Amino acid sequence: MRVNTVAQQQMLVVDDEPGILNEVSLLLASSDIPEVTTISDSRQVLPYLRERRVSAVVLDWVMPNVSGAEILQSLTVEHPEVPVIVMTAMGDVETAVACMRQGAFDFLTKPVDPNRLVASVKKAMHVSELGQQNRMLKDYLLADTLGNPDAFAGIVTESKKMRGIFQYIEAIASSRLPVLITGETGVGKELLARAVHEVSGVSGPFISLNAAGLDDFMFSDTLFGHKKGAFTGADSKRDGLIAAAAGGTLFLDEIGDLNHASQIKLLRLLQEREYYRLGSDLLLKSDARIVAASNMDFTALRGAGTFRNDLYFRLCAHEFRVPPLRERLEDLEVLVDYFVRQVATEQEKPVPRVPPAVIAALQQCSFPGNVRELYNMVHHAVTCNDGAPLSVADFPGVAPAPARAPQPVDCGNPLFALFGKFPTVLQVEEYLIAEAMKLTSGNQTQAAELLGVTRPTLNKRLKQERH
Repeated sequence: MRVNTVAQQQMLVVDDEPGILNEVSLLLASSDIPEVTTISDSRQVLPYLRERRVSAVVLDWVMPNVSGAEILQSLTVEHPEVPVIVMTAMGDVETAVACMRQGAFDFLTKPVDPNRLVASVKKAMHVSELGQQNRMLKDYLLADTLGNPDAFAGIVTESKKMRGIFQYIEAIASSRLPVLITGETGVGKELLARAVHEVSGVSGPFISLNAAGLDDFMFSDTLFGHKKGAFTGADSKRDGLIAAAAGGTLFLDEIGDLNHASQIKLLRLLQEREYYRLGSDLLLKSDARIVAASNMDFTALRGAGTFRNDLYFRLCAHEFRVPPLRERLEDLEVLVDYFVRQVATEQEKPVPRVPPAVIAALQQCSFPGNVRELYNMVHHAVTCNDGAPLSVADFPGVAPAPARAPQPVDCGNPLFALFGKFPTVLQVEEYLIAEAMKLTSGNQTQAAELLGVTRPTLNKRLKQERH
């Protein structure tokens, strides 16, 4: 069952003057601020907030019945996650200091500068959104559950690192800010981009564009489109992919290859959500979410001046790195099994058995092409196989795994009962630390005393274990 995790951001404006409420709500609505609710009776504010979730509040300071100071004090206790922007005709320093000390996000003096108000509201809503995502991510990590597992059904994995990425994607699902996915070639960046789209629950389509090798004209024409007669051969209007992605997701692959001229145009799209078709003066709006991906090192690109800093920071509002296959070898066996069955079914052949020796040999490979390379290797092996169990010989260039050293015989040593083998010094140390922490219910001071070490030493060992 699809779980729609998109949460509409709501802005609440509180002022006892209807004229100001009308003016502010119109200003915010015209500035692409989502749903705006107004309240003129300050007595209704706290009951309203107890029943509904809002992203931020614009609050008048001097009001009859319940003052802004009283509301702010209650909000900081009951709803500390909601940013409050105080708006008042009292422009003295004492009032400003009092507001900020009580926990106000910002302080604006009437008559309020429209640009300052819009900027403050957008910043407050962005902070609120990030806080919500952090809380969701914390809940996911603690519960170790997925709200929409079907969105990740096409990604075969048993890796905790990949599961952490799934949880992060669900945490940012409600955001419409850009997402940047980095990772080596063949790790599955487009699959994860599609998962971002699926989890978001948006109604529009998923549209993909590979930016590698596109000059500025081709990029602009493909993305933004053109009007009829814009250039020789433009016999009809072209809407462009950004229009096709309306209400959905636009995936820009290989974004690190984009030339400077195209980077400037993409930056405007991200900043203003606006663009022009080639040959047209008509300004168009876009509501498509941008998901970008690259296998390049953006630190190096920015240092070399080939990728704009401002564009990078716009793209990486949400960012995650997909680990290469060599960093998640626990996925190797399940991926091989999945690919063997898939290829055999496609070729209408019996599914060959995969002996452990094959998996052990593949685990010695570095896989520079990652999952895509593994698929090609399995495809070749199954294609050339006649139905017998696969062998290392079916994988050209793969050498048999070296024989394991014989394990020492269990001679009644109690360490064998604990570890199933003779442990390393590091494994014994980790075991003793875990037991000490368990016996002291996590009290590091008491655990350090049990172990005969200082607390800083114990803390250092715990940090090393986490990493």
